[in-house]
Parts: sequence; C-alpha cells; structure tokens
Amino acid sequence: MELAHTKTVSIMYAAGLSAVYVGQRVLGPGAASTTATTLGLVAILAAIIVGFVRGRAAGRTLPMLYLVGLVALVLYFLRSDVPGLLGWRSLEVSMPRTGGALAVLWPAVLLAGTLPVLMVELALAGMARSPLIDLRRVRAALMSGLGITFALVFCFAICYVAAERNVKADLSFFRTARASQTTKQLVTALAEPVEVTLFYPPGSDVAEELATYFADLVRASNKLTVVRADQAVDPAKAKALGASGNGTVVLARGSVHESITISPKLESARGRLRSLDQEFYRRLVSVARGKRTVYIVQGHEERSSSAPRDGDDSGAGISLLRDLLVNQNLDVRDLSLAQGLANDVPADAGVVLVIGPQHAMLAEETASLVRYFQRGGRLLIAVDPEGAAAATPLLAALSLRLSSLPLVNDRVYLSRTHQKADRLGIVPTSYSSHAVLSSQSAYGSQMPVVFLAAGALSKTATPPSPAPTVDFVIRTEPNTWEDKNGDFEFQQGSEERKSLPVAAAVTLRKSGSAEQDARAFVLGDSDVFCDLLIHNRANAMLAFDGIRWLLGEPESTGPINSEEDVPVRHTRKQDVFWFYSSVFAAPSLVLLAGWVATRKRRKNKGKNKVKS
Repeated sequence: MELAHTKTVSIMYAAGLSAVYVGQRVLGPGAASTTATTLGLVAILAAIIVGFVRGRAAGRTLPMLYLVGLVALVLYFLRSDVPGLLGWRSLEVSMPRTGGALAVLWPAVLLAGTLPVLMVELALAGMARSPLIDLRRVRAALMSGLGITFALVFCFAICYVAAERNVKADLSFFRTARASQTTKQLVTALAEPVEVTLFYPPGSDVAEELATYFADLVRASNKLTVVRADQAVDPAKAKALGASGNGTVVLARGSVHESITISPKLESARGRLRSLDQEFYRRLVSVARGKRTVYIVQGHEERSSSAPRDGDDSGAGISLLRDLLVNQNLDVRDLSLAQGLANDVPADAGVVLVIGPQHAMLAEETASLVRYFQRGGRLLIAVDPEGAAAATPLLAALSLRLSSLPLVNDRVYLSRTHQKADRLGIVPTSYSSHAVLSSQSAYGSQMPVVFLAAGALSKTATPPSPAPTVDFVIRTEPNTWEDKNGDFEFQQGSEERKSLPVAAAVTLRKSGSAEQDARAFVLGDSDVFCDLLIHNRANAMLAFDGIRWLLGEPESTGPINSEEDVPVRHTRKQDVFWFYSSVFAAPSLVLLAGWVATRKRRKNKGKNKVKS
C-alpha cells in the first residue's frame, strides 16, 4: 500500500508540472492559462505535503525532489511577468544579469527535481512485491538520476558558453592529396619541359605541403621542374606568369601557362590541398596538350546531360558523365544536325560520344561518323538492345552487330527492387588486359562493372573495308542468357547459358600514314554510363579509362587521388528517418537494454536468495 501511495503522489507531481507547462507554454494569456497554472501549482504543493506527511518508504527522498521542482518553478516565475502583475519591477529591467542567470538556472534545477524522481520510482517499482524496501537501491537510483542530470547540464552549459563566446574547434581530417599514379604517368609522358612556379613567402607551411607533393612528380620525369619564388621579391616574373600575388601555383610550357590559386595560410588552404592532385592533373593536361573537345551526339533520343528521356527515372541522364569529362579539362559540346553533323564531324573533335540512340540517324549523319572514324577519329558508342536497329549501320562500319535481346542472369545480378526484373542488372566477371581497361583489369571481379539490360555484341559476317581489329574486352558471367520471351526465367532447350561479350575495343591501324590510328569503344548498354550506375566506382573508372584510351593518353592504373570528404546526401524522407532514429530510437534502445539487464540481474539475485 505504501508503494502504491508513493506512485500516486509522483503521478500527482507529474500532472502538476504538466498543467503548469500547458498553462505557460500552450495556452495563450487569459483565464484558461491562469487556471491551468494554478491547478498545477496546487497539485505540486499537495504532492509535497502528502509526501512529507505520509511518505516513509523512501524516507524523505521523493518529497525533497518535489520541493526542488517547486523551487525551479519559483525561479521561472521570478523572471516572468508575474512580478509586474504584482506591481514589482521585472528582473529583466532591474537586474538583467540576475534575470539571465535565472533563465539558465531554472531548467537545470527542474531537471534535477524531475529525472531523479523517475529513477527512484523505477527502483521502487522493482520492489513492489518485496516485504522490505532496500533503501540502498533507492539511494543508488537517486544518485544515478542526479548523475545523469549533472552530465546533461554540463553538456548544455558547455554548448551554451561555446555558442556565446563563438568558440570553434576544427576536428576535421586533413591531409594533402598525394600524387596519383595517373598523374605520374602523365608527367612521365611529357613531350616538352613544364616548369611549376610556387609563389609563396619564405617559411610558408602551404609551400612545404606543395613541395612534398611535387617531389614525387619531379622524381618521375626530368621534364618537370619546380621552383619557388616570392611575388614581393620578384614582381616581374609574377607579372609574366600572370600571378597577381603570393598563394599561386603556375604551370608554364613556353608561353602557355595555367595557374592554381591556393591560399598561403594553411587553415584557408586545406580544402584546396585535399583536391590538389585533381587540380594539378587538369591544369597539366591543358598546358601539355591543350584543351580538347568532346562531342555528344543528340537528336535521336540519346541520353542527355540536361534532361532524361520520356518515361525514364531521374537516374537515366548522363550529367555525372559530363561532369567527369569536364573535370578532365575537356570541352563538352552537343553535336546534331543543327551543329552540322550531316556534313561532317567538326575538325576539333577529340572524341565523339553516341550514348543510347533510340531512333536511326540519317544516312548522312552515319556517313559523317564513319568518315571521321576512318580518318583516325575516336568514338565511344553505348547502345541498348532496344536501340540496336537504330545503330546497326554505324556498328556495321566497325565490324560489329548488337543483339536486340536483353541479357539476364539469375545468379549474379544487381538486386534493386527484389523483383525478377532485377536479373537484368548483370555483373560481368571477365575482363581482358586491354589498355581500355587499364584500371579495371587490375581489380577484375573484385570491383565489377554493372550493366542494366545489356545486349550481346558479335562480329559481322562480312567485315567492312578497311577492316578494323575488334577485341572483346568484357564478357558476362557464364550463367547469362539472352531472354527471348521477356519472362526473366531460363527456358531449358530454347535458351542457352554462356559467357557473352558486352564491350569491345575497335582499332583501325594507320600504318605508313601521318594520321593517328582510329579507335572506338563500343558497349552493348548505355545504362552503364547513366547517373544511376556511374555512382558505382567501377563504372566511373570504365568511363575514365575509356576516354583516356580514346584520347591516346598514357595508360591509367587508377583514379586521381583526392582527400576531400565525400558529402553524405539524404532525401527529405531519409533526413526525417535519421532525425527521429537518433533522437528517439537510439536512446530508447539504450534504455531498453539497461532495463532488460537490470531485470535479469534482479532475477538472478532472487534465485540466489531462494537457494540460500
């Protein structure tokens, strides 16, 4: 009975606090607010009185905690408009510092008078059937509640003071990007000397970081030299190289120069130093070889970097592929009838991309692309099975044909929706050592490329003249088959499981000619480069290496280094999920685990007492 009485009094105390909260924070000024506040205070006073008069189970612990809660409310009302209603001056006017102190103090006192009550009641609830009350457990629960309260108050106080004092601590990871193997290969392949000038004052920490980065590159080739200069000491050289002040890295080859701006202050330069390898690679390509142009064929419902095709999802575009090309210091432009594709491919074209055409090109357009290829041009062609007919004339000029049947695999595939249609997401496991896969061949099946509804490539029965060399560089897993009836199920007898080629490297040799060899990289799927799949690192590397091979750059053995933090991007629904999970779900799980462990410990103690 005594424990039940204690529980009732605590409920009365909690109800009183709730009523005061509703009256002060929920209801607007008026009779309802005054009534709720008055009833709440009366309930709290009643709980204190009853607790002191009749409470003996836990000594005077609970009523003392009720009294602490009442003191918190008194502190709250002292800084409210209540003194003004009584004819006194408000603390905000008479004693502003005291009012500010009370604004911080009363929530802490209220927490000290509320959280320990909950802990003590939980301890008493565990002894509901016990003939005796263990005051040590009650005292331990009280100390636990006060400990948690003091810890929370300490954390809130630290955050409040730091915010008011504007104190910040940078705990972020920092490291200057190291020279990647790709950048070293580019430096090794330099045909003409390139000089890098670091304009920084003596003793600059940023200059030391830059010197460490360039040391590896200088060792890779004697065509690259690095010198240091101070713009204030040598303004003439700075002006000649276009450096307006210190904090500039200038790459120069003859009269051609590019600059990278990196602050001479280490704190401000950290972000730029993390991406130094990317920036230097782009500038070095521009200085050593000039900016080249990549054209993306449009006008036949190809995949676009601006808007997805009708009926496609948001990941069907190739905007990320375009960004990848731009980051390689390439000038990306569209090419269609409006830009003269029916007449000829522009003379400045470094590579021409044909990604996912759905309608056949005009004969004149196809003829332009074929002429461009035969005179040493570079093509990247990615065609879906449903668009195989649209690209047949162009592929035939490369001695290739594409099946219109999609490839399916029921054992190794990308599971997206957990439906049978996921079997279209094939994951090839066989990669050749061809230069177009210079990075991929090093990893093989450990980092596979993902294809979505790809078609099988094969050689044409009658090769064109002149006939190019065709190398099938990517093949599917042996359990793949061509789905003839579209049910995503293997039909014994009518369908055959086998390894099928889905990517080919085509080369047309130009021996004895001043023209460069013609190259083409052909894939039986355009989804492989879409925004949805290029997030897969292997797909991005496939695009990166393919473009480099087509441009005739040195073989790459991996992506360019970057120490930049990758931002975590969530949708609004994901943000809501993580917010409620961190605020409610995680603490609830911790409390639940503690409750289960405590009950288990109590049961074990009870069993030990019975045995004894």
